[in-house]
Amino acid sequence: MAPDPTPRPIDHVLRGAADAPALIERARTWSFAEVEGAVASVAGWLGGLGLAAGERVATWLPKTALACVMPLAVARAGLVHVPVNPALRRAQVAHILADSGAAMLVTQPARATTFEAGDVPDACRVVADGEVPLAAAGPGRSAGDPQALAAILYTSGSTGRPKGVMLSHANLWLGAVSVAHYLRLAADDRVLGVLPLSFDYGQNQLFSSWYAGAAVAPLDYMTARDVVKAVERVAATTLAGVPPLWVQLLDADWPAETAVRLRRLTNSGGALSERLVRGLRARFPQAELVAMYGLTEAFRSTWLDPALIDTHPDAMGRAIPFAEVMAVKADGSRAVGEPGELVHAGPLVAQGYWRDAERSALRFRPAPDWAASSGMAVWSGDTVVEGADGLFRFVGRDDEMIKSAGNRISPLEIEEAVLAGGEAREAVAIGVPDARLGQGIVVVLAGDATSEEALRARLRGLLPSFMQPMRYEWRSELPRNANGKLDRAAIRGEVTA
Repeated sequence: MAPDPTPRPIDHVLRGAADAPALIERARTWSFAEVEGAVASVAGWLGGLGLAAGERVATWLPKTALACVMPLAVARAGLVHVPVNPALRRAQVAHILADSGAAMLVTQPARATTFEAGDVPDACRVVADGEVPLAAAGPGRSAGDPQALAAILYTSGSTGRPKGVMLSHANLWLGAVSVAHYLRLAADDRVLGVLPLSFDYGQNQLFSSWYAGAAVAPLDYMTARDVVKAVERVAATTLAGVPPLWVQLLDADWPAETAVRLRRLTNSGGALSERLVRGLRARFPQAELVAMYGLTEAFRSTWLDPALIDTHPDAMGRAIPFAEVMAVKADGSRAVGEPGELVHAGPLVAQGYWRDAERSALRFRPAPDWAASSGMAVWSGDTVVEGADGLFRFVGRDDEMIKSAGNRISPLEIEEAVLAGGEAREAVAIGVPDARLGQGIVVVLAGDATSEEALRARLRGLLPSFMQPMRYEWRSELPRNANGKLDRAAIRGEVTA
């Protein structure tokens, strides 16, 4: 049976039986009725603060019950949720607050104390998480327009600071329906949530699981062993990850009785290598392994039927429900059997970048005339090949983004941080292949190598761990092209040769 294409407000997504488990914390398991009550409580609290419809409410929290409730409560209150990755540092959070025009930030007091003067806009109120009530009266499910803006998810661009992707209720709802359908999630599933809730992949785990009536167990972990223990503790059936996590988990010790609990593994945020596919299939032979490709601007584009993973480990699969995915040649015609740009059309396409018409126009453009879907499409900048078998395969990324540990990182953001302290005159950040991270970060600099220790110390306090360079290469001068600009292609060639 095909999934229902009718969008609804995202706060309707709690569809499980009232007394069934919905949210599993270490100290408490919340039923669907209790989570619904918490959503109503927080929505009612927000409604009493005098915020205007459509104002932005940011959260900078670990995976607490409140962090899981906020996306639905903010939406029910007619506001727009801006989740901030808890791994980010104060300067990056300050940029997101200013760029989104957030009227409020809900965070932990310890995080709030890291802000410096000017980090928080005057119009943004900072609220401690303990002040938000989870057990008070509040409004029932909303009846708003599913096309209205519900969330802004910040993702790094190939140049500049992180940009906000605007997602409607319909985008979020149909993404949940699609994933729940093709993964065949069921009410008896228990999904271990190890990915950040600010990441579209991590947030969708909440929504797709709840749509299916399944339970989610959010986990902030330090080591792979923490994940192994959590699988056993919550009897997890489903685990979503990115390639660097799978590398760590394959190195971990898995008791046989724990490994067999998992019946579904899903991957996005980077392609699975054939070595990883073989390793995961050997370690978890009873589990389906679902490879997927996605981008925040359209959430998810393709999935590979797990029955094909052994014979087609290099494939991205076919379009997910509600998505039309195509490879398009430079002349605008369809590419089959040859490289083309991956273009995604249909109702999962986001509404553009927040307050950034210029960059929106570059990425969000009309679908090709010959496409089945009309309207705007996302032109990904990624090169793929659609095979005669109908399966897509990834070829390469046209932009200069670095993908490390499942994170898309802007080279310019790293370069700005490196140059801010004066240790180097010029800097270029490059992603290089790394077996554990997917890509490691190498920075090539013009300057005095004796200042490297001071640079490393400064960046430790400025950038999150996943953005820390693994190596610095010092030069007296960096090469330039005929236009006098830094020759990034030549620098990349030197580093990756």
